[in-house]
Amino acid sequence: MFGEPIIHIIVSRATPEQIHDMSSFYGTVIKVAVDIEKRVLAGGGEMHADCEAALLQIGSRNDDIWGANWTPSEQKIEYEALLNIRARQNNRTMFLQDPARRERVRQIVTELLGGIEP
Repeated sequence: MFGEPIIHIIVSRATPEQIHDMSSFYGTVIKVAVDIEKRVLAGGGEMHADCEAALLQIGSRNDDIWGANWTPSEQKIEYEALLNIRARQNNRTMFLQDPARRERVRQIVTELLGGIEP
């Protein structure tokens, strides 16, 4: 852990400065929460729940938000977050199990953060 967590809500392609800010807490990994309906993400919190809270503040629905980790240097997504445990949506583990939801998260994260390094 390097600095204070800085959360950005990303609705269009992120800037290198935003990627730098969002990765300032963990250094190499950015925790993100993705609203798969609005196609927006929040990134940079200490926990995925911090990013989820930022999305809820702008009107996202809890059922539409899924957590992941983004590693800019490797352009890699990991689909594990505590907030992904949702029994009523048939996701009983931290891993985002539904392939269709994973693909939507992948598309949004790649579109908004892909190819950009801090």
